[in-house]
Amino acid sequence: MSELGRILILCGLGIVLIGAIVLGLGRIGFRGLPGDISYRSDHVRVYFPIVTCLVISLILTIASWLYHWIARK
Repeated sequence: MSELGRILILCGLGIVLIGAIVLGLGRIGFRGLPGDISYRSDHVRVYFPIVTCLVISLILTIASWLYHWIARK
């Protein structure tokens, strides 16, 4: 049971770290990557960060691959 507690604490710290990064990027003016879809009209605002999602997916895939590669040795 103590292992589960440690995992939950690490996940919580990871979420806090990601939140702090997102908050910091917003404060310095980061509004997304070129290629993200943004539509604004008088009553509707739609933002779909397709390129940002692809970049995050690529980074997480590489991190997962590296973790499995290192753990095998």
